[in-house]
Amino acid sequence: MTYYIKADKFFYPSQTKMGGFLEVNEGKFGRHLEAVPEAASVEDLTGYWIAPGLVDTHVHGFENRDVMDASPKVLETMSQGLLKQGVTSWLPTALTADHALLSRVCESIQQVMGNQSGAKIRGLFFEGPYFTATHKGAQNPAYMTDPDLEEFRRWNEACQGMIRKIALAPERPGAEAFIRALNEQGIAVAIGHSDASLKQALDAIDAGASIFVHGFNGMSAFGHREPGMVGAMLSTANTYAELICDGHHVHPRAAKILLQAKGAERTILITDAMRAAGMPDGDYLLGEFTVGVKAGVARLKEGGSLAGSILLLKDALKNIVDWGIATAEEAVMMATLTPAKSVGIEDCCGQIKEGHRADFIVLDKEMNLQEVYLEGEKVG
Repeated sequence: MTYYIKADKFFYPSQTKMGGFLEVNEGKFGRHLEAVPEAASVEDLTGYWIAPGLVDTHVHGFENRDVMDASPKVLETMSQGLLKQGVTSWLPTALTADHALLSRVCESIQQVMGNQSGAKIRGLFFEGPYFTATHKGAQNPAYMTDPDLEEFRRWNEACQGMIRKIALAPERPGAEAFIRALNEQGIAVAIGHSDASLKQALDAIDAGASIFVHGFNGMSAFGHREPGMVGAMLSTANTYAELICDGHHVHPRAAKILLQAKGAERTILITDAMRAAGMPDGDYLLGEFTVGVKAGVARLKEGGSLAGSILLLKDALKNIVDWGIATAEEAVMMATLTPAKSVGIEDCCGQIKEGHRADFIVLDKEMNLQEVYLEGEKVG
């Protein structure tokens, strides 16, 4: 089936096309045209904007379900729920835990791959367990260890090579060799939950690390004599930085500084959402810890540290524009193509491009999500 979308604006990777028609043919994007045949089937979305489906590369949970439940059914339900919120591709994200539980998480990913009816799982993100307790956040230090290639190999085999991204603290012994080995395998290595010095962070980047986990959070702060992890993040043009734009994790002015330093091509909007996302205030579990959610903020009941977020990516997209620090075009890039590129999945998601799957969202002029399409079919 072929039809055409008429809209006011289309967000392409390198430009915004105003007006016209976007062809959708057998579930894939076709050409952008100024006019269509008289008898053509047209979806008239005049007054609205068309953007690629959102790509969340860092999400732990949603609607009282969590990746650490290690359940294919949970992953399928999360995929369906995230799709309704505009996310068409995502990386389920595991927390620091014991080896056996992480193995079960890997097995659950392997069992559900290719069978989701919702947002497509594009791989797995291991957030840990090779972190430092100094900046543990909501991660359990009891399971934090030094990088181990053999251990990682067993996990990756359990999910049939679907680990796309792993985060570690670069000051852990053996980190550089581990990073080099995974870089050679095409696996994106992120750094975070770390008290690393500037030199340690730069050495990790030289070894192949390319992403900073949830920028400013869980990392050694900037100092004018020791710039630390934050200094490395702000001064390395060839790296990506995740950013949680919920107004709690990062002040809008700090978000602006990061965006000025790295640009939309290197800044990734993420949610870091835990199971309380999409749920009312109350107490929830994140890993083995109890988290209290109140007035839009998730904090550990013991200690009060921020514990992931309840942010939806569609809201992060709107927030960064409403704060006046990004254009609509920049915000869309940071929530679609940039995250996809950061983990090497831009060939299957994150952009409107002829021949790619027609996964897209419809936005109004205030950046509010209106509709979601998966493979050209309206789903919400």
